[in-house]
Amino acid sequence: MRREEMLARLSEERKDWDFIVIGGGATGAGIALDAASRGYDVALVERGDFGSGTSSRSTKLVHGGVRYLEQGNVALVMDALHERGVMRENAPHLVSDLAFVVPNYEWWEAPFYGVGLRLYDLLAGRYGFGESRVLSKEETLARLPNLKTEGLRGGVVYYDGQFDDSRLLIHILMTAAAQGAAVVNYCPVVGLLESADGFVNGVRVRDLESGNDHELKARVVINATGPFSDDVRRLGQPDAEPLIAPSQGVHLVFEASFLQAETAILVPHTRDGRVMFAIPWHGHALVGTTDTPVTHFDEEPRPLAGEIDFILETAADYLARPPRREDILSAWAGIRPLVGAGSGSTAQLSRDHTIHVDRNGLLSIAGGKWTTYRKMAEDAVTQAALLAALDERDCVTRRLHIHGFHTHARKFGALSVYGSDATAIEDLIRAQPSLGAQLHPDLPYVEAQVVWAVRREMARTLGDVLSRRMRALTLNARAALEMAPRVAAIMRDELGLDDAWVQSELHRFNDLAQRYLPRT
Repeated sequence: MRREEMLARLSEERKDWDFIVIGGGATGAGIALDAASRGYDVALVERGDFGSGTSSRSTKLVHGGVRYLEQGNVALVMDALHERGVMRENAPHLVSDLAFVVPNYEWWEAPFYGVGLRLYDLLAGRYGFGESRVLSKEETLARLPNLKTEGLRGGVVYYDGQFDDSRLLIHILMTAAAQGAAVVNYCPVVGLLESADGFVNGVRVRDLESGNDHELKARVVINATGPFSDDVRRLGQPDAEPLIAPSQGVHLVFEASFLQAETAILVPHTRDGRVMFAIPWHGHALVGTTDTPVTHFDEEPRPLAGEIDFILETAADYLARPPRREDILSAWAGIRPLVGAGSGSTAQLSRDHTIHVDRNGLLSIAGGKWTTYRKMAEDAVTQAALLAALDERDCVTRRLHIHGFHTHARKFGALSVYGSDATAIEDLIRAQPSLGAQLHPDLPYVEAQVVWAVRREMARTLGDVLSRRMRALTLNARAALEMAPRVAAIMRDELGLDDAWVQSELHRFNDLAQRYLPRT
């Protein structure tokens, strides 16, 4: 997947595309893959880097949604549990099982959660990740030795999945490109094109690297821009009523010693009724999340001080070693594009997805979550094909392996998230041993991964590499800052740029990284 080749596909002289997808996050990438694998001609354009918004800032869980079961939304849970299993089957190098323990401090919690989680297992059917059961106090502490013991009665263990969100996204896009899609980052839509009768029939896009504009025609345009969906809709309909009720979720990252386990903690009811997780991820402890309604946000949302305090206070209720603000290695926020329902609490808004067609024919898909990205894409493509009167074609993504598919990727160690691409990265190191140099002692990344990100994964900036192709910024912002000069030098040489670009990128990345360091 090379940007110059993708741009060539995009600008190729042709009749109308079948689909143009706006947005390079999970939903847009899934749509591009679904459409291309059905044999449709599809182009995807993303205004920044792929996954630079919500899709790289998830809780890193592939889950059916235990709390939705408690709310009585059985249909949503069943869909998510099915899709959870499909994700593991199609991308086993990136989706893995994870045990969760719900610690019990009240007498009623074990029977209450035990019954609910057994129902969760039954709904999963053949897609189950493991059998839930009630644990004694001793069994609970054996799984979570750093759990606060005062008042602890035991726990309930159940199984869900976890993944690396931005790495799966890149591999979905690589699969879509292999199926014939044109996917281009740093190519914002600057206008919608309309036919004489007022229907959207294309987009005007701008390549931010060359400054050139292109007009692309399509049978149907799909708006998959998440929290920015209403902004795109208003390019053609300034008076469009909002679909999105955005919510900000915050996550904090600590050293692994704060959890001391390969088992996650689920707190199903915090003091204000929200859910909180503490999970092991890439050798660190990830704690979150909040659910705070917001009305204004930017492309790099920053955690609010109150949200950080809430997570720290809640974690202190359960961990024997309470984390402090100075222990935070990285703090980051993501905007959830929830579908508005007139409720004042985003915790109660729909996590299911909605497909909306404006009067000008622009199709928007909003809501949903990472776990159901494939089903969202299937529904969107089917609806869009009907809207555009395209030939009906069956969806094939239920059994379509994602790029990098490998059933035993763990043997590649720190390169396991690349799946079958790991051997190509190892070949780079064999050919040039200096590329095996570790970029920072606190993180496992090596120079060859930077080269691979630029050559094969369309990375164009330091943020692309350090935040999304590798997860350095997400895991440890200070370490990422220390890695940045060497990474910039490698990128300069790979992209054929100069020292002025290096200095500009370092300045820009420093500004970005400061947003991941909480104010003291």
